[in-house]
Amino acid sequence: MVSSNIEPSAIDEAGADPSGKSSAPAREPAAKETLRYFGPTTRWRLFNILELWRHRELLWALAVRDIKVRYRQTLVGVAWVVLQPLAMAGVFLVFFGLLGRLPAPEGIPYSLILLTGLLPWQMVSGTVSQATVSLVTNQQLIRKVYFPRLVLPLATAIPPLVDFTIAAALPVGVMVYYQLVPSWHVVFVPVFVGLAVLAAVAVGIWLSAVNAIYRDFGYVVPVILQLGFFLSPVVYTTSSLVPEGWQPVAALNPMVGAIEGLRWAMLGIGDPPVLSAAIGAAVTGFVLLTGLTYFRRIEGFLADRI
Repeated sequence: MVSSNIEPSAIDEAGADPSGKSSAPAREPAAKETLRYFGPTTRWRLFNILELWRHRELLWALAVRDIKVRYRQTLVGVAWVVLQPLAMAGVFLVFFGLLGRLPAPEGIPYSLILLTGLLPWQMVSGTVSQATVSLVTNQQLIRKVYFPRLVLPLATAIPPLVDFTIAAALPVGVMVYYQLVPSWHVVFVPVFVGLAVLAAVAVGIWLSAVNAIYRDFGYVVPVILQLGFFLSPVVYTTSSLVPEGWQPVAALNPMVGAIEGLRWAMLGIGDPPVLSAAIGAAVTGFVLLTGLTYFRRIEGFLADRI
């Protein structure tokens, strides 16, 4: 008589006995996991607005960090936003006062000419300086995780804009002191401030990408900003020093249209600078387009080269 019992050792690891019958239910196939890979978009696309919007919290966190670091362990704190342009305005007031000639139109206090030039210039200068080194200073973050690298230079534009908003109380206070009432042109102030910010961001994107590959540009930027200070109508008006025939050439500097437009909007000086603002906007658009193109080109291998 043959026993029908099967020894436990006769059952293989798959749960089947030698007779071919399965002693355990078959396993169900494991569900396939969906893997998502985050990386740069195709090269022909200059930037992805939706991707930047998804990382808006990172952009804001970087901006807030820069603001906190700037005024950490300072005695005066945020008051430096007001004291710095006030001190520079005082220096130029004394300097041009000793020369006996103020490069400003009659009837307008020269202090207002200075403040309406110094405040936007400091905003632009701060943005360009910080944007240039934004990729280098955050290289550890770039090497560890993917995010749109464009967030880094864009975030540097927020702290100087906040400083500008706070320091705008200075020209407003001077206007109250001299009993000057702005006209309806004041509604155009955000337009010209936006033109200055866009110009700073366009140049900052270019320089951040170039400086990430060639660190020499970090030493060149301070020289460029010093030249830009005197080529822009920061401490003078364009009509007072630049001949009329050369004014369209001077308008190739986007800060000419931005500063003169801001003065027209706040102080009502002369005619609206339509031509200089249009030329400056065109130059800014060209710089921004080429800057985004180059930035997109180096973004793919940035983590390896930085």
